[in-house]
Amino acid sequence: MQFASFAGSTEQVSRIGFGAMGLGGTLGTFNEQDLIRSLVHSLDKGVTFIDTARAYGDSERLVGKALKEWKGEKPFLASKIASKYPGGVGWGTAVPVEIAFPKGWLRESTETSLRELGVDTIDLMQLHQYWPQWSKQDYWMEELHRLKEEGKIRYIGVSLPDQRHDIALPLVQSGTVDAIQTVFNIFDPLPLDCLIPFCQDNQVAFIARCVMDEGGLSGFLTEETQFEEGDYRKSFFDYVPRSMYIERVNRLRKFVPQYADSLAELAIKYVLKHPGVTTALVSMHVPQYADQNIAALDKEPLPDDVFEELFRHHRWVRNFYDTKFW
Repeated sequence: MQFASFAGSTEQVSRIGFGAMGLGGTLGTFNEQDLIRSLVHSLDKGVTFIDTARAYGDSERLVGKALKEWKGEKPFLASKIASKYPGGVGWGTAVPVEIAFPKGWLRESTETSLRELGVDTIDLMQLHQYWPQWSKQDYWMEELHRLKEEGKIRYIGVSLPDQRHDIALPLVQSGTVDAIQTVFNIFDPLPLDCLIPFCQDNQVAFIARCVMDEGGLSGFLTEETQFEEGDYRKSFFDYVPRSMYIERVNRLRKFVPQYADSLAELAIKYVLKHPGVTTALVSMHVPQYADQNIAALDKEPLPDDVFEELFRHHRWVRNFYDTKFW
């Protein structure tokens, strides 16, 4: 396992994190006890960073159950405050902060998360949406800082709503947040241009999500793959012709097995190549996936020239929310 300091502190977190969206049913239906066991298994393997959210169905509740079963050292626990008006509001296009996070909502949502997780303190609390226009209002940041002063949360962060990573640059420079979470993978390397170096220079933790592009970069997708109702991927992979997506993934197979044992390992190695990436969130709700993903950290890093080739010639930036909500 590899570790990194969190937000310039002496606190160390694993560079691969347990992305807990899969515990909430959005990536298929699984047995509840198996999901709990998958998290405990990942902790056994050295993962110390868990990322969940109010919007992830039963995820917080299941994380809480897993933490009760876990007998080791307390992991670093991150969650997110959902918009009070879900269902597309604030995704893809900006809305006023008073609509997404009205006064008092941050506290109410945090208190619910604490109960569901069964803990007294959440290490990192993030807004599940953020737009730079919100800097004109300061009440939401004041509410977060009050929660921090009360010991209910320890660090403050935001999760960006889509691929427009540059909207967070002023916030990173403001010194008011400890972490930024956003999309970063082989297809979308844009955070490398500005956001990751900005976070590194300002001692703000950078948390990569969608490292596998919802699993697509693992190479599992075929023309025949079917998704059940309620599975997030049912619409994600088909907002462009599926054949086009598969063809882009197949271009990456030339790097396997010389530089990675699998496409999934290639995706993880790519994201963790830059030292400014604090942790990469990966769905590990199946123990087999957890073992494979964690093992990638013990392999040789990508050579600089391979990383550069991936960066320059395999980017394929798509904003899912362009078609989902507009």
